[in-house]
Amino acid sequence: MNDLSRRPLDAVPFRVTNPERIPTPRYYDEAFFELERERLWPHVWQMACRLEEIPEVGDWVEYKNLDKSVIVVRTKSGVKAFHNACRHRGVQLVSGRGECEVQGFTCPFHGWRWNIDGQNTFVLGRHLFSEENLAAAEINLVPCRVELWGGCAFINHDDEAPSLREGMAPMAERLEARNVDKLSMEWWFATVLPTNWKLAMEAFMEGYHTLRTHPQLLTPLGVDESAISSGAPTSLAERVATSREYTDRMVQYLRILSDGMAGQVHGSEVDIAETLVDMEMPQDRKAWEGAFYSRLKDEIHQQGRARGVPVPDLNKVDATYPFTPVEFLFPHYFLLPTFSAFASYRIRPLTPETCIFELYSLILRPEGEAYERVREPTWLAYDSKEYPQIPQQDYSNLPLQQLGLHAKGFEFMRLSRTVEGLISNYQRLIDGYLAGLDQDRLVKASQSVNGSFNVPIADIGL
Repeated sequence: MNDLSRRPLDAVPFRVTNPERIPTPRYYDEAFFELERERLWPHVWQMACRLEEIPEVGDWVEYKNLDKSVIVVRTKSGVKAFHNACRHRGVQLVSGRGECEVQGFTCPFHGWRWNIDGQNTFVLGRHLFSEENLAAAEINLVPCRVELWGGCAFINHDDEAPSLREGMAPMAERLEARNVDKLSMEWWFATVLPTNWKLAMEAFMEGYHTLRTHPQLLTPLGVDESAISSGAPTSLAERVATSREYTDRMVQYLRILSDGMAGQVHGSEVDIAETLVDMEMPQDRKAWEGAFYSRLKDEIHQQGRARGVPVPDLNKVDATYPFTPVEFLFPHYFLLPTFSAFASYRIRPLTPETCIFELYSLILRPEGEAYERVREPTWLAYDSKEYPQIPQQDYSNLPLQQLGLHAKGFEFMRLSRTVEGLISNYQRLIDGYLAGLDQDRLVKASQSVNGSFNVPIADIGL
């Protein structure tokens, strides 16, 4: 990279200059947070809502992030988005969610009105205004860019930004093969975490913390700290007496994972796994895991299809697209697939040291089946015992980490080059946005960042 191309990056405060070290002020410094507000968030694609939140014409939801608010509404011609401000004197038109096919949007201050296509339909006392102030372009709602993918509406405040799809390749194809667009919410939780938005995400960018934070997941597999440290075999098949003990342990593991995070493995999928404990296994122990998972995925596919559930052929999908249990979509959205169900996270900043963290359990349902739609999140305190076990464990760490970042002498995080690379990769992409680099370079870097967790530090081209 030549000196000229480096100059904008050099001006970024607390820039990541060593990919293995992340300066800690990035997680609490007021000026850095304001720079993100100014140069990052107005130029990136943000998951604004799930489309099932607005199933009928006239349904709308407000998407709010920092000081910007957008109305996402379903119209007869598709989903549209508008900046949430009256064209008269700027009053926000809506808050929360609702339905307005007939009445449209009405300003609570002076009563100006708009239909769901954003066209102004009424100005009180039109004769009081100059004609130039009442031209359609002057008083229709200002559209915001919106694109649909994966059962969600994404918005971008930047009219010149590359398309959503451009930055998602090749991750998008992997998830589309799993029918991500057909998922629906089983439940939806939200909380305010006393944690910087980036710190809140980074717990889900690596599995290195699992042994200490989520030990219950590894107990059935017989994995512990001493086994890992000694280099002893970590394959369950090498440490059990019989194939039946192996399948029992695998089902126990899946049940714990399901109870701990729901959508990551759905209870119905564990029920199917329990019917396979006596399945015939290969003589070669090394083939046990492949045989068990292959049979389980086949049963989930076949039994789901028999009930009218659009479960893809999971074995075929995994053969075509290498499986990864966590998929990250820059800057703030996660999808966690295992079989047919998904867990999902959306994170939004509030202040330098607080954020909104939302959890979704997403499932495939029989096509055409009526069900009670989840209309809004259940808000809980971040330390609530109502969360599944895995979020409880993560949420117990994050506030302590936020406090620890202020400790004297702790100037930067020290990352593993091999398994914590996603943290470094996305943080350096943030620097590219803060430096105002060319959009073509940023979208190419996004293609490198978007995707799996537990990855090594990469050259993202910035």
